[in-house]
This record gives sequence, C-alpha cells and structure tokens, in this order.
Amino acid sequence: MKLHTFSKGGVHPKEYKLSHDIATIKAELPKVAIFPLSQHIGAPAKAVVKRGDKVKAGTLIADAGGFVSAPLYSSVSGTIAKVDTAIDATGYQVPAIYINVEGDDWEDAIDRSATLETLANHPELDAEEIIKRVKNAGVTGMGGAGFPTHVKLMPPKDTSAECVIINAVECEPYITSDYRLMMEHADEIVVGVELLMKAVSVDKAYIGIEENKPEAITLMSEKTAANGRIKVVPLKQKYPQGGEKQLVEAVTGRQVPAPPALPVHVGAIVQNVGTAFAVYQAVMKKKPLFERYTTVTGRQIDHPCNFLARMGTPFSQLIEACGGMPKGDNKVLAGGPMMGKAVISLDVPVCKGTNSITVLSGADARRKQSEPCIRCGKCVSVCPMGLEPYLIATFSSLQRFDELEKESITNCISCGSCQYTCPAHRPLLDNIVQGKAVVMEMIKSRNKK
Repeated sequence: MKLHTFSKGGVHPKEYKLSHDIATIKAELPKVAIFPLSQHIGAPAKAVVKRGDKVKAGTLIADAGGFVSAPLYSSVSGTIAKVDTAIDATGYQVPAIYINVEGDDWEDAIDRSATLETLANHPELDAEEIIKRVKNAGVTGMGGAGFPTHVKLMPPKDTSAECVIINAVECEPYITSDYRLMMEHADEIVVGVELLMKAVSVDKAYIGIEENKPEAITLMSEKTAANGRIKVVPLKQKYPQGGEKQLVEAVTGRQVPAPPALPVHVGAIVQNVGTAFAVYQAVMKKKPLFERYTTVTGRQIDHPCNFLARMGTPFSQLIEACGGMPKGDNKVLAGGPMMGKAVISLDVPVCKGTNSITVLSGADARRKQSEPCIRCGKCVSVCPMGLEPYLIATFSSLQRFDELEKESITNCISCGSCQYTCPAHRPLLDNIVQGKAVVMEMIKSRNKK
C-alpha cells in the first residue's frame, strides 16, 4: 500500500486513541442548552428568538449575520430562557441563547428515518439547490476551523475546482470521532461526497485517511469501489497531515501558495469527513446542523467515549458521563493536545466545531519550565510551512511586528509542532499566535485605506 504525505517538516506525537473501538453513544439531553452565536469563522449569527418563545429541535434560533456566516438551529425542544452571554471555548464572554429543555420534539420537516437517500433518486438536486440547502442548514466545517461550507462551495470566480478532497485524517493523537463516524455511517458519507462533487461541478474526489486507521481505509475503499470517481488515499501517519495545505500536497502533489491563496487556487476544495456527513443530512434529510460526533478522552478518564452530542450540551455533562474528572491537576481542552484550546469553565457548550474534549491530568496538565533557546534548530526542521519558529516567536515577544510580517508569520497554521519538539520548552506557539493576530490586523487596516 503506497502511503502519501507532505514534504516539509511534521512530527509524530505518541498516540492515545483510547476510544478507537468504542461505538458512539447518544449523549443525554442537557437540562439547559447554551448556544453561542459565533460558532464559525465570519460574522456571528443574529438571534431571531426572545425569552419565552417555544422551540423544537431544528427550529431556527439565529440567522446568518452576513455572507460569511451561518444560521443556528436549536438542538432541543423547550423554552427560550434568555438571550444573554456565555463563556465559549476561547474564554471570552460572547452573545448566546439559553434554552430550558422540555422533552425532545423535532420539527416535522426533518426526515428521521434510516433510509439511505441517493443522488440517483433525487434528480431535482442541481448544484444551486445543494448549496442552498447546505447554507440554510447552517453547515460549517466540522474539523475545527468552522468555515461556512456554502462559502467554500462558491469559490472565487478566478479559480477553477478540479477535485474535492475529504479530510478524514484525524492526526491529533487522542481524537477518534471522525474514525467512528466513518465506521458507522460510511454509506451516508459517500453520498455526502457525491453531493459536494456535484455542488462544485467536479468528477474527482479523494478521501485521505492515515495509515493508523486500516479498518476505515478498508471500509471506505469497499464503499467507493463501484464509484470510479472517488478514491481513498492512504496517508503516512505524520502530524499535521490533516492541515489543509499539507493534505492537498499529500493527495495531489501540488503546494498551495502563501496567503491569500486557497486550496482552490490549485484546484482543490477541501472538506472534513464530518462535513460530508452533515451535508448528506442537510440535503437529503432536511436536517439542520445541531448535533455532532465528539470524542471525550484522556489518559486518566475512566471511560473514554465517542458521543453523538447535541449542540449546547455543557462539557461537564459529557465528562461526567465518562466517569467524571480525575483527581488532582487537570486541564480540559476543546480539541486535542496539539491544537486544542484550554477552557476556563466546564460550562462551555458543545458547538459545531467541538470534535473532542480532552482531559490532560497530572504532569500532562502542567507546562514545563521554559529555558533559553539552545539553538538546536528542531523547530525549524519540523515546521510544515518552512518557517523559522524560534525567530518569529522572538520577534513577537519583542513586538517587532514589521519584521514578523517580512518573516511570513501569516503562513503559520498554528499546528504546534515547533512547541511540541522544543527541548527548552519555550512557548513558541503562544508568542507566534499573539504576533500573528497583530500582523493580521495591520494588514486589514492597510487594505482598508
């Protein structure tokens, strides 16, 4: 089996796929569901409900706030308790809708049957209709970035899509939600891929899966064997193989140029495997995006699990369902240990991009003491973007922002490979992320003039 990969850098973190073979469990409904209005890149959604309104699962509660935005739907039935603020995974107070949960009634338009719907049975689904349904359902990228999917399906006019690439890599060392999704809903995913292909008018699609998921490679290969237009691409196990630019290079051999270039500039439309499933549900089942597959894991967690969780469910409830927080020091991440964000409250709710809740315990929860750089160059050798992390981290800490821009800090994908490999335990990524934010604002301000 030939394995593909990207050319620059990368690391191989020790793997802890603790929930790999654990079938997905439907999470219990929360008592109160919390919906931050910004669950995607772009403008936050705008609330269209008020206190006292009755809603069902699938009821629109917030409309898109612009073109690069996405509507938000209730995942529960009940009564709007308030429109207020809540702490999200970034640690900030953001506008949010609270719903007191009462029963589990769904909107009648949603097809809840297990019948597999195929494109052959739906000739009415042209590209325009597919994109319309995806947009109206509030589908966003399910891999973490949260880019509104309908926007990706309408690329710039000066570009031409040649293929769809499905990101089923899941290269973070703990997360297994995408793997379980493939093992449990392969048929729906394949139809979702076909819908994405039709939406962007291409006749080729690739599903990239790392070699540490041989069962998924085998299953998805069997499911696509009769479809000559979809090919499963086995990938070498190397982080960050799931980075958009790295995946495009691994699958097609083409390198995406520096920002503002996108994968579509080299002919590729990249979507997460969870997004393909959400597209199937949105288009074929008329089901808005209001629940997702989520891994809850950690080396000290009693029962690591994969959940089908409704949006708005607090982290605390899912952690309790896995046996509760371990004793001692703990750090809870929204996401995995490489790119996840530490949360400051367990009241943070599951959102569209919550693919994992990772609990780090004991020594793993504490940062090691930072020491002076020893000039080993390891951070340079592992950077998948060919940057010099030691240098741009230093420039950032010194607030030398003009030099940061010259050193192409905007190319950084925040994968954390540099910080992971640093023997001096320097907070490289922390400094780089802070500097990148400032430089991005500088560029935006300059472009407005």
